[in-house]
Amino acid sequence: MLDVTTMRASLHDAYDLAPSIDLAESMSDIYARMDRVVPPSDWAIHAPYVAAINALKQERSAVILGHNYMTPEIYHGVADVVGDSLQLAIEATRVQGDVIVQCGVHFMAETSKILNPSKTVLIPDMQAGCSLAESITAEGVAEMRAKYPGAPVVSYVNTTAEVKAASDICCTSANALAIVEAQDSDMVIMTPDKYLAQNVANQSSKTVVYWDGSCIVHELYTAEDLRAYREYHPDVAIIAHPECTPEVVAEADYTGSTRGIVDWVHKHHPKEAMLVTECSMASNIADELPEVEFAKPCNMCPYMKKITLEKILWSLHTMSEEVIVAPQVAEKARSAVQRMIDLSR
Repeated sequence: MLDVTTMRASLHDAYDLAPSIDLAESMSDIYARMDRVVPPSDWAIHAPYVAAINALKQERSAVILGHNYMTPEIYHGVADVVGDSLQLAIEATRVQGDVIVQCGVHFMAETSKILNPSKTVLIPDMQAGCSLAESITAEGVAEMRAKYPGAPVVSYVNTTAEVKAASDICCTSANALAIVEAQDSDMVIMTPDKYLAQNVANQSSKTVVYWDGSCIVHELYTAEDLRAYREYHPDVAIIAHPECTPEVVAEADYTGSTRGIVDWVHKHHPKEAMLVTECSMASNIADELPEVEFAKPCNMCPYMKKITLEKILWSLHTMSEEVIVAPQVAEKARSAVQRMIDLSR
């Protein structure tokens, strides 16, 4: 676990990280991407870190992959590639740098390492886990195979490398239905998200059986809450993530992956939108869509929020928090992830 006091002292010895209005103003082009949601006083604090990280990326030949759930100063300030799990998995196969810094959670960093075994993959905080990924093990996959013999296993990318290695193919929320439909079997096992599986089952010609896992962010939303909000805001567009319960999905005007949500709002430009997902999503697209008023039901992922500018700088400065995947596990997991990518393309 990171010693925050030591980390902070070491970074301040190596870099000038004092809040700076002058530096903040000189980086107005970056700030313009987030000024609707990040106050100027906060930007004066963030700017020295953003400048230091962007300079260090060049020295280290590093690329930063940022998930949509990162805070705006990371998403807009230092990330070279942003997107959902599928986008980041695909882009991880294309990056040119020697070092990948994964700004997301641990399973995402493992996926980047699986797809780039010769590159150094860092995650700014090893404790950035995932309740969903932690809900299943390779033994759990074996248990499902024994219960439903012959059924292919489709595992969400929100899983550990060991679970991916024990699966036939991976999926994301963006391609889950297509992946399930592509399986040459009338029955498909999905792990570990029961709500994603149920939502896929409601649209699929297959019989979908599933592991009893869920996301601590998305399972908190209820259909009653959405109906109550819509009663007072009848024109609101409700856009839900498929990790939400089927009851929540039934209340939504649109359901899609994080990429799908972003695309839908850009296409339809609703006057008011409620994004029923992790709350940084709305913040990260607010400046791109000034005509849209975002309602902010804020269920925050405590794991995603472990990634900070300070920790990104420390990881790059020290080249620490490296993600390692055992070669025999990586080879099998790579096959499952690559099948997903090939089908998605």
